[in-house]
Amino acid sequence: MAVTAVTFNHSGGGTTRFESKIATRDPAWVKAIVLFLSLGFFVLFLLFPLVAVFVEALRRGWSTYVAALIDPDALSAIRLTLLTAAIAVPLNLVFGVSAAWAITKFDFRGKQLLNSLIDLPFSVSPVIAGLIYVLVFGAQGRFGPWLAAHDIKIIFALPGIVLATVFVTFPFVARELIPLMQSQGREEEEAALVLGASGWQMFRKVTLPNIKWGLLYGVILCNARAMGEFGAVSVVSGHIRGQTNTMPLHIEILYNEYQFAAAFAVASLLALLALVTLIIKAYVEWRASQQHKQDQEP
Repeated sequence: MAVTAVTFNHSGGGTTRFESKIATRDPAWVKAIVLFLSLGFFVLFLLFPLVAVFVEALRRGWSTYVAALIDPDALSAIRLTLLTAAIAVPLNLVFGVSAAWAITKFDFRGKQLLNSLIDLPFSVSPVIAGLIYVLVFGAQGRFGPWLAAHDIKIIFALPGIVLATVFVTFPFVARELIPLMQSQGREEEEAALVLGASGWQMFRKVTLPNIKWGLLYGVILCNARAMGEFGAVSVVSGHIRGQTNTMPLHIEILYNEYQFAAAFAVASLLALLALVTLIIKAYVEWRASQQHKQDQEP
């Protein structure tokens, strides 16, 4: 890290001359070590395993790869994964915006508690989250007998999978929006209200343009987590092939049955979805930085 020092030298005639020089500079070998460690960890723990997944998936050729993906159980797992994300992400979007709005725009009793509880899924094991829903909605749970009497299935069905996914993913949108909305303050919204705007008009024309990139970033992270969730979904799904297995659960079953080619084929598809999410995330970050530069220009 370079530190610039400024010296004050007085020359003849009483004038002051400013000279700037580099006081310290990191040795080249320090930069080389830091770069080597960073790239080494990236290649060893991220890039190499990812490449290995695709290599193993295609080891037996395209025909085996395609056959594993069009298998009825695999197609069911893919559909269930996408459907779960399609339901959980909008629910988390509504919760995240509402929670961020309440915490940043209003003062109320229990505000700090709500702000702390948002991080609960980060500290609680996903397996425990799944067990919570089993205790509440399972056959021996609090509402189990009533649900059975009315022929309503939560556990070992889509509703339970969605609930478990919502639980483990709901902090992502809120945690992206809260610091962003706190930094923006309340002045613009208050000015819009003074000018006669309704609550919906204020949100649509003032708040939403200011938070759109953070909101989109949070949705992308939430979607990626929803598609890859394993622990909580594993507890509430029942592992019913062709019905309640998401892609991560289907991969586990194939691997345990020594169907390695099929397991890596489905895993490669899940990894490909993650890469697409990463590309979209990078684009959103780039667009947000460009927008910030434009806003800073006079």
